[in-house]
Amino acid sequence: MDTCTNSRHSRQVPTPPPHPRRFAWASRNFRIQTTATVISGLGNTGAPIATAFAVLGNGGSTTEVGYVTAARLVPTVLLLVLGGGLADRLPRHRIMVAANLFSGAAQAVLAALVLSGDARLWHLLVLSAAGGAGYALYSPASHGMIMQAVPQEHAAHAFSVFRMGQNASQIGGAALGGALTAAIGPGWVLALDALCFLVAAALRFLLEPEQALAPSGAGMLRDLREGWREFASRRWLWVIVLQFSVLVACVGAVESVYGPTVAKERLGGAGAWGAAMSAYGVGLVATGLLMARWRPRRILLVGNWGVFLFGVPALALAAAVPLPLLIAAMFLSGVGVTVFGVNWMVALRQEIPEEMFSRVSAYDELGSNSLAPVGTALAGPAAVALGLGGALWTCAVVCLVLSALVLLDPQVRRLSRRGTTDAPVPATDPALSS
Repeated sequence: MDTCTNSRHSRQVPTPPPHPRRFAWASRNFRIQTTATVISGLGNTGAPIATAFAVLGNGGSTTEVGYVTAARLVPTVLLLVLGGGLADRLPRHRIMVAANLFSGAAQAVLAALVLSGDARLWHLLVLSAAGGAGYALYSPASHGMIMQAVPQEHAAHAFSVFRMGQNASQIGGAALGGALTAAIGPGWVLALDALCFLVAAALRFLLEPEQALAPSGAGMLRDLREGWREFASRRWLWVIVLQFSVLVACVGAVESVYGPTVAKERLGGAGAWGAAMSAYGVGLVATGLLMARWRPRRILLVGNWGVFLFGVPALALAAAVPLPLLIAAMFLSGVGVTVFGVNWMVALRQEIPEEMFSRVSAYDELGSNSLAPVGTALAGPAAVALGLGGALWTCAVVCLVLSALVLLDPQVRRLSRRGTTDAPVPATDPALSS
């Protein structure tokens, strides 16, 4: 009797299946890396504003602002490939920790010089270059770590969450950077950036290595050649990187040189430009909520529609619109960056073999930033030759034309989101050929 009753009871009240956690896909490394990225982003967004106004506050010209910005970009471009090779051979979290500590030390020295009033142009050039070197080692390791920490079936959602966190820090960082620069000077903003680097390094020390090391017989040059072959075999990849090599130079000149200059001359100074950059951050985050749910089939086609919005701030500055319209333009630019950025990360996660993540990311970033030092260094001379308005109109038109030209490539238009069981598409896949 008791046995029958217990048996019947067990059939009537089955044990419910465990309810899956909502963020079960978010691994420990994903959570730590996202948190560290948010913290370091708070300081990194305000630092360029502070640096630009440190130069201008010492009587520097627009040309000198461009030189200081270019000083950071040159070592970034030169060392990115080395950083990618190291990140696919060594534990990525250790590389990120070392790079963060180095960059934090450089920013701490720069902050001390600015606060003491002893900063000279060559100090700004050298220490900006040191920060660029640190970033070149950090960035490929960071890209490889976050892509490896995300399951492919959850890539769109995970990358949207990551970018929302990354971009949300730009809202606070830009607002805080602009406000502190206006209220108490740029030195404190640089000091905050140094502190954020140190906190991020402490968090990244807790990351666990996920990738196996390269075989002992493989040399660095061989690894870099393999990464280059992987990069060059995909036309959709290098076509967009070529597009961004010019586009990033134009956008960098607008955001680092022309924007602060217009803000100082016409909009009220650092606080106004900080508000505009904050609106850019709001656009980034707000669109992240959309991209967490939207799964467009044509990944790069949709992504490139976002690129058309990159040139809107240059149009607004060239047209001398009032601050509210400039803020709206910066918001739209942020929308475009997130639409492109999430789809781009999904494409790389889908198409690139896992062991090549950091090297391909390094070639991607190297190509995309290759002309950025030239753009910022020539921003001042271009404004002298064409006038500030003429230089801004040129940047806007170039951004729009490049956005249209890249859509002529069939692989960019046709690359589609695939099921989670598919293997990476080979470079000769007829579905992507012209």
